[in-house]
Amino acid sequence: MAMADPPLHAVRQAVSQALAEDLTPLGDLTSALLPAGTTGAAQFIPRHDGVLAGTSCATETFAQLDPTVEITWLALDGDALSAGDTIGTVAGPLASILSGERTALNFLCHLSGIATFTRRFADAAASGGPARIWDTRKTTPGLRALQKAAVRAGGAVNHRGNLSDWIMFKDNHLEALGIAEAVAAAAVTWPGRLVQVEVSDLDQLAQALEAGVDAVLLDNMSPEAATAAVALAEAWALQHGGRRPLLECSGGITIDTAAAYAATGVDLLSTSQITQSAPALDIGLDIH
Repeated sequence: MAMADPPLHAVRQAVSQALAEDLTPLGDLTSALLPAGTTGAAQFIPRHDGVLAGTSCATETFAQLDPTVEITWLALDGDALSAGDTIGTVAGPLASILSGERTALNFLCHLSGIATFTRRFADAAASGGPARIWDTRKTTPGLRALQKAAVRAGGAVNHRGNLSDWIMFKDNHLEALGIAEAVAAAAVTWPGRLVQVEVSDLDQLAQALEAGVDAVLLDNMSPEAATAAVALAEAWALQHGGRRPLLECSGGITIDTAAAYAATGVDLLSTSQITQSAPALDIGLDIH
């Protein structure tokens, strides 16, 4: 699934740092003791069902270690995996395979864990309504692009990648700026940029609508309050002959509550759990 692929520069940088962490300063002392010319083959096999992500990082690991190692994938990022199935193979100098094994698996297990957990969230939301699961910037430093790609592999969509993507006024910003003043300043300073405002009640939502925001974050609202917010936004749009802003629910979104929030009529449900709390998917490299 091409849309799930992370940027190549991010893959190369992350893999380079991971290999340096594992091989500095003297390389793999153990694998260096293997007889010269020894070759081998291995299979990537998940121990549990899940969703695949991180293949580009595993491929890049062996490419940087030893270009003679051949890696073939039988599944793509975003594919559902069954425990025990072979999802990829690697063949070449045994020392190189063993030196890259843990780095490749660290990326595969971590990112596939995110994709797997995300798929659970996405499926839970889909049972309640059309709202999509949205990630956050609560990611592991240095791995954001990879983790956001894993979110896409899991069937969810990405919130802004960094602070330069668009303008987002949260409650702490609004302590210094009123909603109308903040949105007006954004329009003057950054014309053409999406403007989002966080609100916690219907009064603030009404202010945001009048200010002409592009998106609204409904912060820590119950499903009942979010339903009322959607009704208010749609009534406002009907009255003004336009389209209501994008509506996002944030706070209290879990797998158990996702369906109820999706049923409110909002567009997006954001959660940090899919990047911060996803358990790794156990994938092994069985060498022959």
